Amino acid sequence: MVVTLQTRNWEPVVRDFVRALGQDRVVRRKEELLVYECDGLTSYRQRPAVVVLPRTPEEVAEVVGICHRYQVPFVPRGAGTGLSGGALPLEDAVLIVTATLRQILAVDLENQQVVVQPGVVNNWVTQTVSGAGFYYAPDPSSQSVCSVGGNIAENSGGVHCLKYGVTTNHVLGLKLVLPTGEEAEVGGRVPEMPGYDLTGVFVGSEGTLGIATEITLRILKSPESVRVLLADFTSVEAAGETVSDIISAGIIPAGLEMMDNFSINAVEDVVATCCYPRDATAILLIEIDGLEAEVAANCDRITTLCYQNGARNVTSATDPEERLRLWKGRKAAFAAMGKLSPDYYVQDGVIPRTQLPYVLQEIEALGEKHGYRVANVFHAGDGNLHPLILYNNSLPGQLEAVEALGGDILKLCVRVGGSISGEHGIGADKRCYMPEMFSEADLETMQWVRQTFNPLGLANPTKLFPTPRTCGEAARATLDPHFSGVERF
Repeated sequence: MVVTLQTRNWEPVVRDFVRALGQDRVVRRKEELLVYECDGLTSYRQRPAVVVLPRTPEEVAEVVGICHRYQVPFVPRGAGTGLSGGALPLEDAVLIVTATLRQILAVDLENQQVVVQPGVVNNWVTQTVSGAGFYYAPDPSSQSVCSVGGNIAENSGGVHCLKYGVTTNHVLGLKLVLPTGEEAEVGGRVPEMPGYDLTGVFVGSEGTLGIATEITLRILKSPESVRVLLADFTSVEAAGETVSDIISAGIIPAGLEMMDNFSINAVEDVVATCCYPRDATAILLIEIDGLEAEVAANCDRITTLCYQNGARNVTSATDPEERLRLWKGRKAAFAAMGKLSPDYYVQDGVIPRTQLPYVLQEIEALGEKHGYRVANVFHAGDGNLHPLILYNNSLPGQLEAVEALGGDILKLCVRVGGSISGEHGIGADKRCYMPEMFSEADLETMQWVRQTFNPLGLANPTKLFPTPRTCGEAARATLDPHFSGVERF
């Protein structure tokens, strides 16, 4: 039997939480719950029934066990920086916040590994090992605030994912709390473990299979030489052709990013020290790393390709502060949109690199058709687009309109052979577009995995998989007081 909001008695549940954690780490006051009503996708908001703040893996296991005992759905939450509504609460659910599990448990430089808890901030890993000449490669734009646990849930990427891969390529092992409250270990501290790759299954599962409480990460040796190139173009098509030519030449940059004129000027208005050319139609930021001789040779080849495709200027930065200055604008691009518009709706589609010029033209046409401005900031090297649609959520009908525009962009990505997500996940926002990519048999196979780990559907219900509703309706379904919070498969 599914216990609904109208019949659930929260008193024994809360009493057990207080017994496990103490009164101060069980949040129930309405004004305090406001802090947790959304993640980085602020268009959708819902207060959870209860928020719990465990500080140890054992406490996580205990609160999940309580949820299982009372058949209460729960939503895991890290730092709350996700952009797909993955940590969007349900009204009849518990929000389990792992941000207080923030210890770096072990640093093994000889084997190039670091063991952390899920609340550790992404950038802390690199800060911990940089003095010894190492770093952690996955670097989302929110890396100064996002947590490793959230990166695990969403399989986050970043500007260096072209060469070094996304989060799953840097996770060796996990200690998990399953939806029953039982603890399990997958993977390990050696690169190749026998048996099923359950680490790979869990990374990117968006909280639907359980909660990671200990994570073994792979760190990399810092390269001998790093150089960042800034190339500006008078056409997006020329910049897109340059991206294809660089990869076709056999050069794999550490990072290869593109920004359009709209984004360039938004960033320059906010971060004036970037020195991006305001009159450029598009810029490329290209980072090359490796041995000094290799970096020098590749930079020369890339510069030649840029000029062959009509670049006006190509500047180079080797000094760490100069490199940081060039990247600062790209990292601040999302935040800069707040100066131009009260709200923005960001999408996260992937396309083949060869389709960049065509898709960017189509996005511009879609923006004109729907009547909204779209800024384009993206990982050009691997075709991961981040179109930012500017709108005003206080005006009736605008959210629904930009949802439709975002959906058209995702369908365009799939139509040209791409994907509906590169690194932000599916969450509540994009689940209805899963059938655009996957057949019924594909989705049924995924559900088998979810049912095995999560047979009662208690772990992050309503996320990842489609329902008969439209996308906007699906994301807002959690606002319905009659919604039970538990999906049936």
